[in-house]
Amino acid sequence: MRLYDYLMSGNGYKCRLLLNQLGLKYERIDLDILAGATHTPEYLAKNPNGRIPMLELDDGNCLSESDAILFYLAEGTHFLPSTRLERARVLQWMFFEQYNHEPNIATVRFWIHTGMNPEREMLLPMKRRNGIAALEVMEQHLVGQPFFVGGEYSIADIALYAYTHVGDEGGFDLSPYRAINAWFARVRQQPGHIPIDKA
Repeated sequence: MRLYDYLMSGNGYKCRLLLNQLGLKYERIDLDILAGATHTPEYLAKNPNGRIPMLELDDGNCLSESDAILFYLAEGTHFLPSTRLERARVLQWMFFEQYNHEPNIATVRFWIHTGMNPEREMLLPMKRRNGIAALEVMEQHLVGQPFFVGGEYSIADIALYAYTHVGDEGGFDLSPYRAINAWFARVRQQPGHIPIDKA
């Protein structure tokens, strides 16, 4: 398998983390998204959306969207629950991550890393409010339970951990969220855990 990736990306990190925790061998191909490496004709032929991550399977099929990649890799493993309701709850949190969490917490981090401009400055207060709202939903859910679904570590945790644990890089103060910080520690203790900056 080949993972087309960008090291700073939390979406790419989700895939690297699960691949490592599953012990799967793959070739990592780093693409400079800021230099337009995902908009070459060769890359767009594999992923017309022109984004990373993308997983190229051994048979040549390509799969994009980080949470879809997680779902594919987790099929038949303990990272995805076997019961119908708990599988749906995993998807519920993954949809929350992409709709409520990532557009705010991850986006602000990306803006700070790549530079602010007047349009970003104007949108920043709204992004911060929405990011804090997402953190509060997570904090409330994690009070009294170790992980997001069924008391077990799953791809729901991987999806949410990726950008939450570096939220401070986007200016979000994570110190008030005691349940989230305890969850961070539990995620870091999982076998095969790697930091976000490890290729």
